[in-house]
Amino acid sequence: MDEFCAHRGVSLWFGRNEEGGLRCPYHGWKYDYTGQCIEVPSEPEESGFCEKIKLRAYPLIKVGDVLWTHMGDKDARPPEPTWEFATVPAEQTYTSKRWQECNWLQAMEGGIDSSHVSFLHSGGLKTDPLFKGAKGNQYNENDKKPVFEVVQSEGGLHIGARRMAEEGHYYWRVTPWIMPSFTMVPPRGDHPMHGHFWIPIDDHNCWAWSFDYHPTRALSEVERQAMVDGYGVHNQYVPGTFRPLQNKDNDYLMDREAQKRGDSFSGVWGIAMQDASLQESMGPIVDRTRENLVSTDNGIIMA
Repeated sequence: MDEFCAHRGVSLWFGRNEEGGLRCPYHGWKYDYTGQCIEVPSEPEESGFCEKIKLRAYPLIKVGDVLWTHMGDKDARPPEPTWEFATVPAEQTYTSKRWQECNWLQAMEGGIDSSHVSFLHSGGLKTDPLFKGAKGNQYNENDKKPVFEVVQSEGGLHIGARRMAEEGHYYWRVTPWIMPSFTMVPPRGDHPMHGHFWIPIDDHNCWAWSFDYHPTRALSEVERQAMVDGYGVHNQYVPGTFRPLQNKDNDYLMDREAQKRGDSFSGVWGIAMQDASLQESMGPIVDRTRENLVSTDNGIIMA
């Protein structure tokens, strides 16, 4: 529903959740879940004033841990989401979101860029409890010149990065991308699977929805606690907000000593914030005229 009261424009974030609706605390105007004004205390009920006031509202459903809405034509409303992470039992999945201070497109492009893993995440892959121990980490670190092959699929792309493995063998790291903004991290052994939705807030900000799930078993207590603690594709927060604890106002808590030790290639802690810090460093909207793309950017080019 539209955030602002139709009376004086007060944010309904301050609204009182009352039986059957949301009441503006400023002058008591009340709205139902469709956005229809159902009470204006200062006006006689028989005046019919309420009937003239309606805020824009959209249908909302809960699937998994996520609230979903469709903001288009109601006659073109798609079916309910059936993403695996949202439909497995609750004990098999975990979802978080963070505010990211850049355009959604450059953030999403980071999610389909497999070549940066060999550099930016080289330290974190060894120590992060949600990534460490997987054999693919060794291939990512040893071969920093992946060969890319991109295959079109219905609704998106499969972006393959080929690296050398044992003699005579290759390791393929395949990243699915589904239009316009869904990406998945290639799976590693029996680790939970990870992925993202990149949802625009405005031209300069987006929500990064990040999920972990396992298709056949419950997440262990250790895995779930690691997610809560900001490991893997998740992050820690400024208390009471969705803003990452590591952000541009504190230089992402950069640790040059950790960088020197090899614990973090960029000096930033955590897989998620290693990505977000560099994507935000490009500016709110990256200047595409200054980019010089290469063969490892084929997935980004085709997307």
